Amino acid sequence: MNWASWLLWGFLATIVLTTISAGAQGLGLTRINFPYMLGTIFTPDRDRAKLYGFLVHLVAGWIFSVVYVFIFQALGTGGWWRGALIGIGHGIVVLVVGMALLPGLHPRMASEQQGPTAKNLLEPPGFLALHYGVQTPLAIMIAHTIFGMILGAFYHLA
Repeated sequence: MNWASWLLWGFLATIVLTTISAGAQGLGLTRINFPYMLGTIFTPDRDRAKLYGFLVHLVAGWIFSVVYVFIFQALGTGGWWRGALIGIGHGIVVLVVGMALLPGLHPRMASEQQGPTAKNLLEPPGFLALHYGVQTPLAIMIAHTIFGMILGAFYHLA
């Protein structure tokens, strides 16, 4: 495994994924701000939540990128299209599994079965994160596909 290449491209791919997600929110294509959601797991302070969530998202992206790298190593090759396929799979898991599990993990998020309370103010994402807008699944899929494409195209096997 090429650790230097993984550190560089895992970091850059995560920055691009986060930027695409923030851009989609800023353009009104989705209401989801996943780094903010992650940050509010650790603090109710909205400003600190954005920072903490960004840092958690960065570390999580690096961790997930190593899975891509292990797959490339096992295949003996990378490539942008292999990365894109893995990214599509990653995006599907995030949308179908991750978003469904989030309300059970998050102390400040309402659940699908019970509405918001004074403690649980964040809206649950719902199936495919559709509670955050009908274009949310598309934005998440595009971001994760590009994440994979970057890793596949630029990670150099050792």
